[in-house]
Amino acid sequence: MASPAVKLYVEDDQVVMDNGIVQVYISNPGGFVTRIQYSGIDNLLETRNKSGDRGYWDVVWSVAGSTGTTGTFERYVMLSNSSGFYSYTIFEHLQEWPAFNIPQIRTVYKLSKDKFHYMVVSDNRQRFMPLPDDRLPGRGEELVPPEAVLLVNPLEPEFKGEVDDKYQYSSENKDLMVHGWISSQSQTNPFVGFWVIIPSNEFRSGGPVKQNLTSHVGPISLAMFLSAHYAGEDIVLKLQPNEPWKKVFGPTFVYLNTLLDGDDPKVLWEDAKDKTKAEVQSWPYDFPASEDFQKSTQRGSVCGTLLVQDRFLSDEYIVAEGAYIGVAAPGEAGSWQRECKGYQFWSKANEKGYFSIKNIRSGDYNLYAWVPGFIGEYWSNVLITITPGCEIDVGEIVFEAPRDGPTLWEIGIPDRSAAEFYVPDPNPNYINKLFVHHPDKYRQYGLWERYAELYPNEDLIYTVGVSDYTKDWFFAQVTRKKEDGSYQGTTWQIKFNLDDTEASKIYKLRLALASANVSELQVRVNDPEQDPPLFTTGVIGKDFSIARHGIHGLYWLFNIDVSGFLLEKGVNTLFLTQTVATGPLARFQGVMYDYIRLEGPNPFSAIQEY
Repeated sequence: MASPAVKLYVEDDQVVMDNGIVQVYISNPGGFVTRIQYSGIDNLLETRNKSGDRGYWDVVWSVAGSTGTTGTFERYVMLSNSSGFYSYTIFEHLQEWPAFNIPQIRTVYKLSKDKFHYMVVSDNRQRFMPLPDDRLPGRGEELVPPEAVLLVNPLEPEFKGEVDDKYQYSSENKDLMVHGWISSQSQTNPFVGFWVIIPSNEFRSGGPVKQNLTSHVGPISLAMFLSAHYAGEDIVLKLQPNEPWKKVFGPTFVYLNTLLDGDDPKVLWEDAKDKTKAEVQSWPYDFPASEDFQKSTQRGSVCGTLLVQDRFLSDEYIVAEGAYIGVAAPGEAGSWQRECKGYQFWSKANEKGYFSIKNIRSGDYNLYAWVPGFIGEYWSNVLITITPGCEIDVGEIVFEAPRDGPTLWEIGIPDRSAAEFYVPDPNPNYINKLFVHHPDKYRQYGLWERYAELYPNEDLIYTVGVSDYTKDWFFAQVTRKKEDGSYQGTTWQIKFNLDDTEASKIYKLRLALASANVSELQVRVNDPEQDPPLFTTGVIGKDFSIARHGIHGLYWLFNIDVSGFLLEKGVNTLFLTQTVATGPLARFQGVMYDYIRLEGPNPFSAIQEY
């Protein structure tokens, strides 16, 4: 039987798309999604909200130097025999336009709070959620930052004493493909699922491990395209005068599904994951009418094999299994994590180091990579030009991991995350029950306050060869609250023993940070009063990851020369001081470490000099 054709009804104040399965109402001329009819339900969206506050494109923007405002731009697509609808937008900045900033672009869907109570972000992050009313004064107590609310008198007693914070449900782009809500059977029969599917990361900024919001109390589901969350000012899209720019965001897909009587409602989540796989396999879509969205015939591919050279680990090249390899706008090593104007395409190397990046839009790119287990970045400044139908094989490429000498000691795992370090139990008065006995323990509220409780009299001291970084290295070097309510910086110590030293040689300290928020990290060796310090980062970072329950933000790597004259035979102490503790958000100033390594002098240097 032929599928019913999609019908389009254009009325004075709205446009209706109807394919016989779903009916979507869009305001005219506003472009807001005001009603979604499905499975006998008149509207899946929250009808208590004004028509412009149900489903919409949300764009925070400003002329350079002014405060932000909000605008909306949208395109909607419905296909026959499809249980949902697509949306995408095209942004353009003409050359003659003034400077312009955009820190956030997203789509927002506010669902009926009477119908949708069960939220799913991933296999191990799903639960019944509080109502939005529970966050209001009288039922909820606003915490710091204000997105976090302690539920003191919720409508459902089961949520009493929990903290609700939308940032506890953030995900990395590589994992953020589908999320949404399942309705309660008491309000709709049968169960209905509402899912936001993001079939490609090519239009999202910051690379595969950039973190973004998903769904949260409202009930609300988002599709984030650009945000400063977990990155800060560095990733705000800033367009300059005389800078033409255009970019397609999306399409994304709103998928609706329902159950037969008697089925487990969680089957809807499994079905949504299957649908996501199908959408990913269909990318790039062939239905967008805009010539700005490139079809598969207009795209190309890049493949190759990535190897790692670290002569102090192996005389042979090391296969870069699990490496992240991508193409992004031409730049410099690591620039992809701050890049937001162009497109990015990423792949993961297999057990032989082989990678294949497909469906790359036509244009000019650089090749970037990073390898879990190794510090630093691979970057090739050779321009890769993608043309329609091209298949570029770059062959074997070698990442020379930063290394000057043998490892004397190391702390952590070089994976751009602080997850391997000690994450404390939360204050029992401020928990989210979902994250009790959960691998993402770091998502609990208020963990920054636990540092001073665990180290009430002196800061952290770590002894190489004795201490265990999974138990003795706090996940974030945060500030300390003083008796007067103000905060102060902290100094951590690493004690290590050297059997011998070479005073005329240079040792190398590798300091990799997983996050930094308005912090200055100073390094001193064997003298806590050393002035000036051996090294300072200067004030860096605005990723706010500590406050937003992220275990990483942007990645930083510092390679520090340490003169052998500063070291002693026997016990040495490395002092790490985070100095900044100012302003109302001083409690969130600090750094997360990824990995620290001290290397001995290069044993080949004398031979090379000779």
